[in-house]
Amino acid sequence: MVRQYASSYAIIGDLEATMFELSWNLVGFEKFLVDLSLQKAYVFVLLDRILEEWALPCGKRLIELGVDVLWAGDDFGTQRGMLLAPDFWRKYLKPRYAYLFGEWKRLNPDLKLAYHSCGSIVPIIPDLVAIGVDVLNPIQPQAHGMDLGALKRQWYGKLCLFGGVDEQTVLPFGTPQDVREEVRRRIVEAGVGGGFIIAPSHNIQPDTPVENVLAYFEAVKELGEYPLR
Repeated sequence: MVRQYASSYAIIGDLEATMFELSWNLVGFEKFLVDLSLQKAYVFVLLDRILEEWALPCGKRLIELGVDVLWAGDDFGTQRGMLLAPDFWRKYLKPRYAYLFGEWKRLNPDLKLAYHSCGSIVPIIPDLVAIGVDVLNPIQPQAHGMDLGALKRQWYGKLCLFGGVDEQTVLPFGTPQDVREEVRRRIVEAGVGGGFIIAPSHNIQPDTPVENVLAYFEAVKELGEYPLR
């Protein structure tokens, strides 16, 4: 893929479920969260094994192959707030991400780091920027505080926003005109001056009507070309 497309496109290496999600997938969601809150020793051994033996070498190999962007991610947000207390995340997860991202960028200082977390993660966005995240996805508009326009004003020039188009209501349940208006709204909120990659706020789901999928792509092509109208 690098050989075929790198001259025309940015190549993204995907390492979502980087550490936290892979850990709870191995252990079980409820058990892992309980044991993490109790600070059981095996939890941190598991996180570090995944970090050192999966995420770090896999990312390094993708960098050696020539990717331009590494897309990491673990979901820490719910619809209303964070799954973990922000201070808990800062104490136990942030140092591990900081180490991982630092090692990747040491191999390629020009590498762009994209990070995915569903839901509301407003409290830790400054932390993610501080440890090297360049692109934040998916900017879920119905999650508390994830206001695309406000985030664009706050982080313009420091963080690229990737997503923002409502996949919870508009794409699956709206009309094609609703979809077009949603695309227009998000471009108005975040498109000026760049720093915005328009996309649904998650993968387009199977319950989305085909006409809405087509309306989305047609609206992006029509309204998303620079200079913006």
